[in-house]
Amino acid sequence: MQLPKYQLKAEESLMVFEFVSEGPKGQIPKLIKFSATNLKGMYNLSFGDKDSKTGGLDDFAVSNNGDSEKILSTVVSAIYAFTEHYPNSWVYASGSTKSRTRLYRMGITKYLMEIRKDFDVYGLNGDNWEPFKKDKEYEAFFTRRKKA
Repeated sequence: MQLPKYQLKAEESLMVFEFVSEGPKGQIPKLIKFSATNLKGMYNLSFGDKDSKTGGLDDFAVSNNGDSEKILSTVVSAIYAFTEHYPNSWVYASGSTKSRTRLYRMGITKYLMEIRKDFDVYGLNGDNWEPFKKDKEYEAFFTRRKKA
């Protein structure tokens, strides 16, 4: 996607990415982490503010820095980098709150045509995973890079 995004700094493993949100509330460090799950090839995507004291990720922080679309675009660029490095991986994501999950769904919906060029996207509806559909609520999402 050709949207404005922040410069990412990644660990060598491409499991952790950092960037800085810039807006009316100043510069806010952010983290994106990919963590292995108990399912082979499945990784959990976590995203949030970087805690200044612990260096950990706070996915409940609300920074409201006026740059949510640029932040989501930056997270998507991390998913591209991660799945380029780990091409057989599945990435699972859900918001830490219902409103964040809704925000992610809206972002996927807005750019679904572009996303589908490179990724298969699924949504969790109750106990069932299904191909992502616009205007449908989901509790979580997972995606996988399409094979070239």
